[in-house]
Amino acid sequence: MSYIKPLLVNDEIYHVVSRAVGDTVIFVDESDFYRGIFSIYEFNNSKKVEIWERRRARNRFKKQERESVGRPTSHLSEYIDERDKLVDVLAFSFMPNHLHLIVKQLEDNGITEFMKKVNGGYAKYFNKKYQRMGHLFNKFRAVHIKDDDQLRNAFLYVHANLISIIEPGWKEKGIKNPKKVKEFLENNKRHSYVDYLGKKTFPSVTQRDFFLEFMGGPVGCRAGIDGWIKNKNKLPDLEKLALE
Repeated sequence: MSYIKPLLVNDEIYHVVSRAVGDTVIFVDESDFYRGIFSIYEFNNSKKVEIWERRRARNRFKKQERESVGRPTSHLSEYIDERDKLVDVLAFSFMPNHLHLIVKQLEDNGITEFMKKVNGGYAKYFNKKYQRMGHLFNKFRAVHIKDDDQLRNAFLYVHANLISIIEPGWKEKGIKNPKKVKEFLENNKRHSYVDYLGKKTFPSVTQRDFFLEFMGGPVGCRAGIDGWIKNKNKLPDLEKLALE
């Protein structure tokens, strides 16, 4: 399927996919996934982030993870208020060789600048850790979310992507163990679904009010994913969301 990059407009919502060159595995272990998730928090800022600010943010981010289960999240909100965000990150999912985001652009050229910072920052970390050189990501791809059906399907598609980790080929063959898949998705920190269920894994990364209202709260989010698991990937216009 040919791809034409859409015009990226402020206050509009897009499904964004960023894939590694040559489908390289770029999130090798849990620390890499953690760093990737932190990157979409850290680099969502039009201001230049100084080294000391990055260290402070990283420390608070780590503290938030420790305190996220039923306890306050320190003074992280003070740092969030200081950011001049390029986008609202509405949802995310990290696969071994690519990442999915649903974002709302807030500033002119915001998505492009955000992805440039995220991909460049993570590539610097990855290349240093694994003694590698060169570009790590292909150019990102984006789909403009034009209506409510597409918006709902994008939310479900992004959060169901991790199924491929435990059941490869599920989109073509179906899901063999729905109960296992359901438990896997509800307890995996590599996507924002757990935060939408109220588990507060990485609550500072995403802006969830919009989707929570749209999907009908945590109950509606869970019902949507459960329906996806039951009906496999039988959604209309799936090719408009996949970008795989």
